[in-house]
Order: sequence, then C-alpha cells, then structure tokens
Amino acid sequence: MCKELRVLSLANNSLEGSLPLEDAAKFINGLKRCAVLPDFADVYSFIYCFLLLLQPLFAGESGVDQVALYRAARYNGSSLGVTMPHFKNYKMDRSWMKLSRVSNAYQNGVQTFLNFAFQNASQENMILCPCKKCGNIYWHFREVVYEHLIVDGFIRGYKKWIFHEECTSSGTSSTINPTYPDTDYHQHVRQDDMEDMLRDAFNMRSHGEQSFLPDFIISEDCNIGENVFCETGTSAPNEEPNEEAAKFYNLLNEMNEELYKGSKYSKLSFCIRLFHLKCLGGWTGNSFTMLLEFLREMFPFAKIPQSCQDMKRLIKDLGLGYDKIHSCPNDCMLYWGDQKNQQSCHVCGKSRWMNSNTEDVNTDEGGAQLRKKPVKVLRYFPLIPRLQRLFMSSKTAESMRWHNDQRTDDGLLRHPADSLAWKSFDSKFPSFASDPRNVRLGLAADGFNPFKIMSTSYSTWPVVLVPYNLPPWICMKQSSFILSMIIPGEKGPENDIDIYLQPLIEELKQLWSGVETYDVLRKENFNLRAALLWTINDFPAYANLSGWSTKGRYACPCCAAQTCSKWLYNGKKFSYMGHRRWLDENHKFRFQRTLFDGTEEYRGAPEQTVGSEILFMLKDINFSYGKMNQPPITQTRRRSRDEFDDESDEEDDPNEAELWKKRSIFFELPYWEHNILRHNLDVMHIEKNVCENIIGTILNVDGKSKDNLKSRLDLVDMRIRRDLHPQVLPNGKYRLPPSIFSMSKKEKEVFCMVLKDIKVPDAYASNIS
Repeated sequence: MCKELRVLSLANNSLEGSLPLEDAAKFINGLKRCAVLPDFADVYSFIYCFLLLLQPLFAGESGVDQVALYRAARYNGSSLGVTMPHFKNYKMDRSWMKLSRVSNAYQNGVQTFLNFAFQNASQENMILCPCKKCGNIYWHFREVVYEHLIVDGFIRGYKKWIFHEECTSSGTSSTINPTYPDTDYHQHVRQDDMEDMLRDAFNMRSHGEQSFLPDFIISEDCNIGENVFCETGTSAPNEEPNEEAAKFYNLLNEMNEELYKGSKYSKLSFCIRLFHLKCLGGWTGNSFTMLLEFLREMFPFAKIPQSCQDMKRLIKDLGLGYDKIHSCPNDCMLYWGDQKNQQSCHVCGKSRWMNSNTEDVNTDEGGAQLRKKPVKVLRYFPLIPRLQRLFMSSKTAESMRWHNDQRTDDGLLRHPADSLAWKSFDSKFPSFASDPRNVRLGLAADGFNPFKIMSTSYSTWPVVLVPYNLPPWICMKQSSFILSMIIPGEKGPENDIDIYLQPLIEELKQLWSGVETYDVLRKENFNLRAALLWTINDFPAYANLSGWSTKGRYACPCCAAQTCSKWLYNGKKFSYMGHRRWLDENHKFRFQRTLFDGTEEYRGAPEQTVGSEILFMLKDINFSYGKMNQPPITQTRRRSRDEFDDESDEEDDPNEAELWKKRSIFFELPYWEHNILRHNLDVMHIEKNVCENIIGTILNVDGKSKDNLKSRLDLVDMRIRRDLHPQVLPNGKYRLPPSIFSMSKKEKEVFCMVLKDIKVPDAYASNIS
C-alpha cells in the first residue's frame, strides 16, 4: 500500500502536488458524513465512480493517477468492511471483437471475455454488461451478458477491460491519462458531451456531422444581454431572438465556461454529472448541499455551486423540468387553474393529501420546511417551449420545412403529408397551411407497468406527441418524440383520461392562435402555430380517447350504430361478420351463403359519422368524470339467449347518442370536428394479435387455437359449414373433423424449423421463439 495518494500527475509523471493518504481518508469520510454512502448497496462502486467523477478536479494540465484514486477507494473501503478487487494484467488477441457476431470466432471470444470477467470482477454472480445498450452501467448474469454481446455487440472502443479489473498498462502503479489518446472508449466516457446534452434538451438534433458552433458562434463582441448574435459567415440578423432563444444561447456560453483554469471540463458538465448521481442515489437536498460545501472547501479553485438550489437554477434552463399538477385519486379533477388551491375534490370530496394530519420535510429546499404529500401527481411537460426549440437550430429548422420544400409529391404514400387527411386539413384551413413551419402533431398514449412485475397492479400512462413536419426517417425516431405527460395510478385513467389532458388541450388552443417563435434559419421571429391531426393507440385506448365504447354489440367506432354483430351462444362473445357490405354491388362473395354466415348480402357500406354530427348529438348530454361518480351497475337478470332465435339478437334503430360514453375533450379544439381521420389504430398490436391467433390455430395449440369445440358448435347453430360440424362418438365425446388448414405432426415440425432458422434484419420481427 502506497503511503500517499498522487492527485496531480503531469505528462512526465513527475509529482507536482500530492494529497496525503490521511487527507484522502478524510475526503471519503466526508462523503460518509454527508449521508451519501449508506444509500448505496455497493459502496465500492460508488466510491470508484465518484472518484472518477471528481477526476477533473484532480487533473492538472495532463492527467490524474487513476490507480492511485482506486487505491484510496480500496483503503477507505476496507475500513467500511468492503472488499475491493485489484486491477489485473491480461493480454490476449482481441481481433475477434471486430468479426461478425454470428461467427464462431466471435462467440468463442465472448466466452473468453466472460471467463475473465467473472473470475475477476463478478459480484453475486453478475458483472457490468459492456454491450452497446448497457454501456458498463447495468449488472447482469452471465447468460444475459452473453446474449447482449451477441445481439448488440461491445460498446465502441472497449478494447481494454478496465471495468472488468484489467489494468491498462503493466505494473501496479501505472497511471491512466484522462485524455486517453489511444482508446476511443475512454474518449466516449470522459469527453465533455454537453453539446449533445443541449441538443437533446432543446430538441435540436441536427442529424448530421455539423455541430452547434459552426451554425452559431457567439463572438467576443456579442452582447447576450442585448440578444445580438452572429451566424458564421453572415451579417447580423434582422431581428433579435426572443427570450427562449436567448436562454439557449446563454447556455452555449455556460457550456464553454471552464470548471477551473486549464480544465477541459465545463462547469455545466460537472454540475449535470453530479446532479445525475444525486438522482441515482436518492440523496436529499440537504445532504447534497453539505456535499457541495465540502467539495468547495476541498477544491476552492473550482467553480462549484454553493447549494443544491444554485445547481438546480443552473440546470433548469436546460428545459429538463416539468410541472407537477396534483389530481384527485378518483380521477375526478385536477388541482389546476382556478382550482389550484382547493384542498379537496369538489366532485367526490376526497382529500388532496395522503393524510391531512401528516406533514413531511421538504428536502428539496435544503431546509426543514414542512409540507404535505399529495395523493396523486400528474407530471406535465409543457409543449410550447419544446416546439419553439425546434427552430433554434438551423438544421432542425430546415427539417421542419421538409414536408413542403423537399417532399416528392407523386401521388404515392410515403409520409403523412401524402395522406388525404393532411390534404383535407390544408384545404379546410388555408391560412394554417400557408406557412410550412406550422407544426402538425400526432398523439400516442398507452399504459404499461413500470415495475416489470406482472403480479403488481400498476398502470402508468405516458402521452407522446410526434411532429410530422420532419422527414419520415427522422420524425419516427425516439429522439424526435415529445413526451407530453405521465399519468400515474394503480389503474389506468380509462374514460377519465380527459381530466389529465386538460393542460395539453389548453396549450393546443394557444398554439392554434400562435405563439411568437424565433427562426434561426431565417433570422426572424414568426407566429408559430400547431394542430393535432389524430391520435394513435390500441383498441382499448381508442375507446378512452374517442368516447365510443369498443366493446359489445356496437364495438366498431366507424360503423357506430350500424355495426353488424351476432352473439355466439357457445363462444359467449360477439362476432362481426358484416364485412361484405364494402364489396361492389355485383361481387360474387355477396351471394355466397355457405362460405360466410349463411345469408346473402345486399346492404351497402355504412356512412361514417362526421365530427360535426357527433357534436350535434352530444350537445345536450352531460357527462361526469371520476371513478366514484359512475352510475351504479344494476343487477338485472340477463336473458337467456337460448330462449330466442337469431333475429332476437338484432336491435332496431338504437339511439346513437346514448351509445357514446362521453364527449371527447379533443372536440374543444376548434378544428377537431373537421378532421376526417381523428383516431388511428396501432398496427403493431393488430399484427401481433392476428399473427398469434393464426399461428395458434394452424398449429392447434391448446388454449390458443380459435378452431375449438365451441366454435364448431356455433357453426351448427348458424347452420353453415356442415363438413366441420363436430361428430358425437359412442362414449359421448366429440370428434372435430380436420379443417383445410389442419397440419400433420411432420408438417408442424417443418413449419417450426422454418421459424427457427429464419434470419431477418434487426427490429424487423419480434421474438418468435
């Protein structure tokens, strides 16, 4: 064990400064005193990662002795009762890492890596996964790591396995230069990537090689306070950027402010990394402020914020924040707008707080201020500033005009701008269509369990917006999606989702009138407008957003009251078999009885109800929201369907207005009733369900096949397909005659082998095994 921790190591490895080992111990104990270390199950991992985070503070003009930092972690870890592994020297041929991931040499090399890693760096039979997606952050078992490395491959440049206890050079006292000139991976880890952070925060992906600074360089004579900017190679703009744009360009200056003189790290990058640790470790605001005070005492030459609130103010301009809006636990109302200060729900009377007599410490303020905990909180991400930021980069601003300037208009459907719905909207609102910068949006919503525990009942509903102005290869990327809100709850909001959409609808109303936005491409302020064209969701969410029930006799939202359905006595469900109505009048299928439902079809296709008609039907009907405000379910005796013939299933002229469950909140938008396509179905769910049912049926999988005894008995009741009627055996059991799609055992084996050996591009198909 060395007697001192070297913290300043120049290029010639001479010691310009040093920190005694007892001071290093004081440093680690200071972290313990700030109540940081107890929050981590793996104390060693925290100490090591935290020392790496502080590397810019230790670094001089050339580098830092990282192994010495590691020894300090080992020395102090031993006092905490933590066993810390040593770095290992390991040399081997790693040319296999460049080979195809399906080759035997690559797979054997992965096994060699796993043998080394689990021998030296495993904890509880897990190691850090070095695949492209995990990036040496997440711990997994051997089988999972092997699968990740075969499917995704190693993270770029990870040729020296330092996260798996391999020393990067010979000798136990070797130093690791933070510049890492010969390792692309370390450049990836250490390099200050605040430019990408700003792009993500301001939704300004250039989708090219050019960075911000070639687009905008803030010159020395640039006056940020007066909002004067110069673009490279051009004269001063004609108009001054608005407040939001000026905030972004101020952050560009912050990005270039050094953490200390001679450091290649900025103050902004240091604050973001440290704040990231706070979020991961669950540190309180008070302990985080104590940590900052301790760091400022240890490193007075660095520009470290004084408190947690100072750091939050610095990071806040990135736009990473959101609005917390309290809601009723029964989804009756939002404590928002004029009702912001109410203490209980005016609909069901439920309290706004978990316990009105319980108070909790507000640790975010860094002090002992008392507050109550709300029962339910909606997290809303304002839309207007995110749309405005799309025009703060010349690259993104140009892409927002792609649908008008660069799209090929040859009648083929390649982009939503080629659709009839888009063109109909433009013809209805020519003033909106006159400026190609006006944004067309799509809304997607669905629920999922964030805990990945199927036995846990919880449903979180994210609402995502998609800007369709962008080219198709950009607008459908995850980086282009705009998260609008996150709706929490043990159960989904169902029809009460309109309560949570209120803030978004208000912003969409404002965007229909327009908001002032700075266009960096044309160097002018303009009136930005936006419109919501449609929603995208699965069939159950379709009902929640549209207001029409997608269950029961009239499940089709397009046919509405003209839905053709038939109750199946044995299957105990509705069947919808009126699809021949869309065929030509003289099509032969219309007159074939035995191949369909035993009848001839002479009806025409039903007319779809337009938005204005829906509004007229629902104008005098009041709808109530909230789980506790639903009408009680009356226990009426269900009629036995066996008592009636087939005609008794048909209801005559139902009142369509009574079939609507609510008037959708989207109708508050002045243009929504004129949209010819208001709601879309998610094709993925339809393809998945149809594929599963077809595969289960042709393979005759128990519990998955739709060709079962109940369906055959329904054929008997409908008096069709007599060749498929079940045959009663002497022992009272049924024999199902084979259908035309039935497969023998050998045919099933051949079919499964085809599925097993098929190779498709990445993301082309789901897991079919």
